Amino acid sequence: MFIETETTPNPSTLKFLPGEQVMAAGTREFTSPEEAEASPLAQALFDLGDVTGVFYGREFVSVTIAPGAQWSDVKPQVLSLLLDHFVSQAPLFVGGSAGGIAVPPADEDFGDDPADADVVEQIKDLIETRVRPAVANDGGDIIYRGFREGIVYLQMQGACSGCPSSTATLKNGIESLLKHYVPEVNEVRAA
Repeated sequence: MFIETETTPNPSTLKFLPGEQVMAAGTREFTSPEEAEASPLAQALFDLGDVTGVFYGREFVSVTIAPGAQWSDVKPQVLSLLLDHFVSQAPLFVGGSAGGIAVPPADEDFGDDPADADVVEQIKDLIETRVRPAVANDGGDIIYRGFREGIVYLQMQGACSGCPSSTATLKNGIESLLKHYVPEVNEVRAA
């Protein structure tokens, strides 16, 4: 088995492509060792010590390391854990459950006004068809959180969370796209 590695716009995050499906549906992000207890692979990655984030996409795993850590030191260990996991065909989650979660619990409810249902549907469709595939190419995901008073709230995950260029992606890329196709959109904010 060969695991391909790609850089992401976030220098702290690498994208690992095992050449097979990682998640059947949805995505899953782990930002702490406690969250990683749901997945033996994520837990093993956090146990390396320098890992601060693990993200499962459909066909990739993104791993984020702590500030000051060097990929030259961590990458061989990450590759070894990923190879062991995929060669052994071990379950991704405790109990073998699928564990896919497309939308993690919200810290804040941004809510949608039922009167905006058509606008929200247009926004969600653009995010699903235009934005998410592009963001997945960079090792992350973007989750719709709500639309209120002309503002779209989105949550960045994986390599995109904490990426130095995430603000530019939100403002110059996603906001411009949504404003172009959905005139009711005035602004995009990170949730």
